[in-house]
Amino acid sequence: MSDTINILIADDHQVFIDGLKIHIQKDKRFNVVAEALNGDDALKKIKTQKIDLLMTDINMPGMDGVELTKNVKKEFPHIKVFVLTMHNDREIVSEILMAEAEGYVLKNTGKNQLLEALNAIADGSTYYSNEILSIMMEKVRKEKKQEEETRELSEREIEVLKLIAQEYSSGQIAEKLFISRRTVDTHRIHIFEKTKTKTIVGLIKFAIRNGLVE
Repeated sequence: MSDTINILIADDHQVFIDGLKIHIQKDKRFNVVAEALNGDDALKKIKTQKIDLLMTDINMPGMDGVELTKNVKKEFPHIKVFVLTMHNDREIVSEILMAEAEGYVLKNTGKNQLLEALNAIADGSTYYSNEILSIMMEKVRKEKKQEEETRELSEREIEVLKLIAQEYSSGQIAEKLFISRRTVDTHRIHIFEKTKTKTIVGLIKFAIRNGLVE
């Protein structure tokens, strides 16, 4: 990345953009060369201007920040993406991280931390606020717990469990998996034992908790 970092700010509040621009440009390393009030406009400007770093909110009319991040990373992978938003929803955080954004900070962060984040990203590192890191760790712990809960189940038992959760009868499961009804019933017994559940409702709750069904 060049010595001067060209930044595009995408946010649906012009007053916020104006204040952010003044603060950012106190650091001579950064130059805000473009701004946009929605994701569609931001993407158009990225296609016509030299942008090194995109700062974006999540909630914007038209294309939101999540879709904007995905599109930018797909079409312009060299551009760094720094999400600055009030949203700390676990699913949104996960989507942004899956899209490989380099930074994610909440808008209630201090000005010094904001510049610290920008410099870290510009230097090729990543920066996530403590709140976002907590959400990430919670997600990792949840996934680890899910993995531990389902580890005892064989692939066939997981297949059977998914179908039970979708309210398939033993006969229907046998037909769908090309196995005997007796084999299905044996799998059901083992699944109840391994999941420590006693009812079909309990199995369905287990399957939902572990992401085996919607």
